[in-house]
Amino acid sequence: MAEFDVDLFVIGGGSGGVRAARIAAGHGARVMIAEEYRMGGTCVIRGCVPKKLFVIGSHVRHEIEDAAGFGWTIPSMSFDWATLIANKDKEIARLEAAYTTNVEKSGARIVKSRAVIEDKHTVRLLADDKKITAKYILIATGGAPNHGAAIPGIEHVISSNEAFHLKKLPKRIVIQGGGYIALEFAGIFAGYGSDVTVIYRGDNILRGFDEDVRAHVRSEMEKQGITILTGCTVTKVDRHGEDFTTHLSNGSSIASDQVMFAIGRHPNVANLGLENAGVAINLKNGGIAVDHFSKSSVDSIYGIGDVTHRHNLTPVAIREGHAFADTVFGKREVQVDHANIPTAVFSQPEVGTVGLTETEARAQFSHVDIYKTTFRPIKATMSGRDTRVLMKLVVDGSTDRVLGCHIVGDAAAEITQAVAIAVKMKATKADFDATIALHPTAAEELVTMRTPTARHVRQAAE
Repeated sequence: MAEFDVDLFVIGGGSGGVRAARIAAGHGARVMIAEEYRMGGTCVIRGCVPKKLFVIGSHVRHEIEDAAGFGWTIPSMSFDWATLIANKDKEIARLEAAYTTNVEKSGARIVKSRAVIEDKHTVRLLADDKKITAKYILIATGGAPNHGAAIPGIEHVISSNEAFHLKKLPKRIVIQGGGYIALEFAGIFAGYGSDVTVIYRGDNILRGFDEDVRAHVRSEMEKQGITILTGCTVTKVDRHGEDFTTHLSNGSSIASDQVMFAIGRHPNVANLGLENAGVAINLKNGGIAVDHFSKSSVDSIYGIGDVTHRHNLTPVAIREGHAFADTVFGKREVQVDHANIPTAVFSQPEVGTVGLTETEARAQFSHVDIYKTTFRPIKATMSGRDTRVLMKLVVDGSTDRVLGCHIVGDAAAEITQAVAIAVKMKATKADFDATIALHPTAAEELVTMRTPTARHVRQAAE
């Protein structure tokens, strides 16, 4: 008789948990995975995928407006929110079924239940109160929206979760937040015709990104009619039937049909029974504390993805899940390299970035060269749209290595994915310069910028 019911029990059927379950099963492990909501997790069900579908749809309005410059006469356009939601739901259901099928094909077993840890080798399924013993437990429960401190009227506020299921498109919406989700939804709603106001507590949006990127994105969003108010927060939300009044810390107020908070997400660690097994929490970020191999403070329990609050990106969770399975069941230690992770903000305009910002580079390196350009994209020369693209390279002036690449404009994410390979391989500016340009493209600017726009030399301390 086996000592444990399964070799691996995975809590959470999102991208990271699913990858870990499939790879572990492929290595011959007996695997069970529990998901209390829908297979696919945040990214597939109510995150990256439906968000990108919404973004693509919102671009259509711009395409129609730009068409006149290319000779097209298009009859008056109309948009139906209900059709968008229905078609999005159909696609998400297809993806959920695919995730389920792929897990089952791998040999892993899915249970539809919330799972709670009883001890370091036991979980309890709340659906039927059944206990399952496992040699290893992997926690991959992701994160959840965080509305911050309680304020009067907080119950009227929605998160991105609810935004995917609104019955109708709001004519006016207030969005609090200045990061990925807030700016992406600001562009989405504005693209579909909503009047959008963004509220952010800091001095500028996209905290942590390169300063030129932050300034450029804000300018471009404001050109599109999106109002961005910084240096203030929402203090109260009043409801009047189907309308809302949002009160701000600067004393002003805004009327709208919807109020959305996107101020951050917290690790989904509540009520998992972590204390029953002695799993430690990282006091700095609130996530499960893990080592370089995603092992928690308990040898038999691991954590991957957003629940650890390291780098909250779906591809990172997938890589961590794969590495975990290879390390524990594949008989080879695999440590995920978290350096130079590319990331994109599907705002409008789009952002793609990899490597160090100018500020980070100047803090770490004595000589930093900056290559930066802004230009009108070729499409805008015909459409007449008032928009500019930003491209920026951050280079180590001593070794010529490209430390960072930052792009704002159409297809920024697609370009950055390819550039990330070069940055990961420690390519030099000379390598970029030796690459023949692909013309006419926006990306050719990355290999044709020859003269630094700025050079920073840090003086040695006396």
